[in-house]
Amino acid sequence: MDRTRVVVRCAECRFEATHDRLRTARETLATHEADTGHAVDWRIESLAPGVERAGADAGVCGLPARANADSPLVDPGDADR
Repeated sequence: MDRTRVVVRCAECRFEATHDRLRTARETLATHEADTGHAVDWRIESLAPGVERAGADAGVCGLPARANADSPLVDPGDADR
C-alpha cells in the first residue's frame, strides 16, 4: 500500500473508522472515548513510503546503528552529543 492507513476500533461496541492521517484517527478515537466512555484501540496498518523510509533510516529509537547512515534524514552532528 502506498499511503498511511490507520484503523480505529472499539472493543465495547461496533464502532470502526479508517483514516489516512494519524491526526484524524486520534481525533476520532478521543471523540468516541469522550462520548461513550469506551476504551478504543487503534493500529497503523500501513504507512506512506516516505514515512517507512524515515523510520528505516533512523534505526531503532534513533540508535547509532542506523539502517542507512547516508540518509539525508540523519543528523551528522548527533554523534557528538
